[in-house]
Amino acid sequence: MQSLNPVLITDSQPIANKAFLLQFNRTFIFKPGQIIGITTQKEIAPRLYSICSTPNDATVSILYTIKEDGVLTPQLSALKAGETIWITQPQGKFLFDGKPSWWIATGTGIAPFYSMFQSGQKPLKLIHGGRTQNDLYFHQEFQALTDYIKCCSQDSGNGIYAGRLTKYIDEQESLPPHINYYLCGSAEMVVDVRNLLIKKGAEYHQIITEIYF
Repeated sequence: MQSLNPVLITDSQPIANKAFLLQFNRTFIFKPGQIIGITTQKEIAPRLYSICSTPNDATVSILYTIKEDGVLTPQLSALKAGETIWITQPQGKFLFDGKPSWWIATGTGIAPFYSMFQSGQKPLKLIHGGRTQNDLYFHQEFQALTDYIKCCSQDSGNGIYAGRLTKYIDEQESLPPHINYYLCGSAEMVVDVRNLLIKKGAEYHQIITEIYF
């Protein structure tokens, strides 16, 4: 197991229902799309989270949602500025190479894409899924993208595609050839979208995934 280093929380704020943004001073170098392990106690195994801030920010931001039956997230949500958490060094290969791509995310899976976007990287299209628009974290900032699709399974209104993102993808007559597809979200979402993309003609090597458990 990687060594754990203590850091002090500088801020911890709810940003939506059961969703929190945790911040601490940056003490390491990382690339947009990478992850770190976090825990509240050295005796509790760290859980991996994507960094959603940029490599130039003075603080590191972590997006997470509370899992009521979880060991770690209820404890994280109770912590205040000045309290200590334990972190690993950054790791991971979910890195954007700048080639034409679609980014596809649900839930906290948007975090690595937000880091990429805030760092100046952009996709051809971002497909962002959630139950309601409130579950589309950072959607206000993503409006600056040329092609941003907000898919809501339980919401509708101006600028919202009323339905799951799998439904939106399935309704596309064809996929653009010779691009990559970056997927980040739950295991179920990633598997469903990957299978759908392959069914519609994408090659396996064109699909880059990051799964949240």
